[in-house]
Amino acid sequence: MKMSGDEIRLIQRAKKGDPAAFAEIYDRHQPAIYRYIFYRVGDAATAEDLTSEVFVRLVERIDRFTYRGRPLLAWLYTIARNLVADHHRRAGRPSPLPLDERLTASAADPEEALARRLTQQRLIAAIAYLTEDQRQVLLLRFVEGLDNETVARMLGKSVGAVKALQHRALAALRRILERDGGP
Repeated sequence: MKMSGDEIRLIQRAKKGDPAAFAEIYDRHQPAIYRYIFYRVGDAATAEDLTSEVFVRLVERIDRFTYRGRPLLAWLYTIARNLVADHHRRAGRPSPLPLDERLTASAADPEEALARRLTQQRLIAAIAYLTEDQRQVLLLRFVEGLDNETVARMLGKSVGAVKALQHRALAALRRILERDGGP
């Protein structure tokens, strides 16, 4: 994922202090950053606070942003990842991943909703056994829908390492879920 000419111009405007440019960056990237943080902390209020802090830091540090093959969103994810790590350090331990209410809300009947919720709870419990790198790759790839190249740039890893982490994470999830009776 490379930056478009439009995004480069937007960043140039932001570096000049244009409030409309910051507003546009926020509108474009806030939903993805919030979602990423929410899935990492499991609490809406904390996710909102940390998301706000990401954009405060964007305003404070936009002059430090230099295009090096990574889009602005990757830089924002890096800020978010660091804030989440700081949050977990202060809290003493990571919070569990939250349940995604959208999956259970779309069920046609209560029995289907319960089955989905149970499946989801088992998946979340299984994800807790993965390494932090594996969880992060799965989140960025499957929740955020980012490609391997973008995830690699964000995490400072090679594309091959991201693919290997993804493969190992999915294999581990399969083993855990099969051991515990399947999804």
